Amino acid sequence: MTRATSARRLATGAAVGGGGVGLVGAALLALLREEARAARRKVEARTSKDDPPSGDGIYGRRRGKPLVLAVLGDSSAVGLGVDRAEHTPGVLVAAALTELAERPVRLVRLAVSGAVSRDLDAQVDRALAEQPDVALIMIGANDVTSFTRPAVSVRHLGDAVRRMRAAGCEVVVGTCPDLGTIRPIAQPLRTFARRWSRQMAAAQTIAVVEAGGRTVSLASLLGPAFASDHGMFSVDEFHPSAAGYAAAAAVLLPSVADAVGVWPAAADRGLRPIRREAVRPVARAAARAANRPGTEVQATEVRGSGTGPRGPWALLRRRRPSDIPTPEQVAETAEAPVAG
Repeated sequence: MTRATSARRLATGAAVGGGGVGLVGAALLALLREEARAARRKVEARTSKDDPPSGDGIYGRRRGKPLVLAVLGDSSAVGLGVDRAEHTPGVLVAAALTELAERPVRLVRLAVSGAVSRDLDAQVDRALAEQPDVALIMIGANDVTSFTRPAVSVRHLGDAVRRMRAAGCEVVVGTCPDLGTIRPIAQPLRTFARRWSRQMAAAQTIAVVEAGGRTVSLASLLGPAFASDHGMFSVDEFHPSAAGYAAAAAVLLPSVADAVGVWPAAADRGLRPIRREAVRPVARAAARAANRPGTEVQATEVRGSGTGPRGPWALLRRRRPSDIPTPEQVAETAEAPVAG
């Protein structure tokens, strides 16, 4: 079974409640569950019990109606692992977006630490009340570590994106990161975690694109750097550090900015295409993006049709990571000082 076929089966299985962590024996599954519990205990013992300040508020001192950025998802969207608001992904993206948009940006963080995809429904309820222009969703890791069936996770994510798009909100989803880079996870669970998280990311991409959103692959974004620089992760070795969140924000920002029409076309000039095919059937695009950090996938049309012989078409982009403001620059863009 190809990665594209696997991703498609996980995503389409959501309609009938199918999917799963794979065909593993009972003894192996018991071992994996115990390793997962051990890793969770190790991480939780070293994880901060308090979320960082939300940083909610208005960024940018220019005039005009503020763009509203809603941030939904789990602890990665919260910014767990850092102490200051200006180190969290939502604040970093909001502060950079105001410069690109040349208008204020109002940040509303609705993400909840520990959330899984089924929790997005309540977050979307709260988000819609804020009438956001664009939503950034980061979700999936807890679904994998809690052995939630991928089809169930994907169905909830797709529904969340569909609801936001129906309200006129653009949606960018940072897909499930590669959990095979997480050191507290022992073998053989780490190998399975890598496979499951990448399958999850591919299935998420299919569901999001078909629901009208776009995805950005986080994949092993922090993995190679963490191998040589422990500073990319916080002390619990699971959640990113300030440097890690800055790296994630740098690859998410171009897609968020492009979604609201403020990403400069000149910034993408000179980028090498993804081999020869930048446009592929969505399942193939999803499988490819899951293994390549920073890859954006969104729906596109080919030959005047939104679908092809293998389903909807998708456009893949590899953008250069954007410059992210320093904490001092973030504080300068805030209408009121962020609580750090």
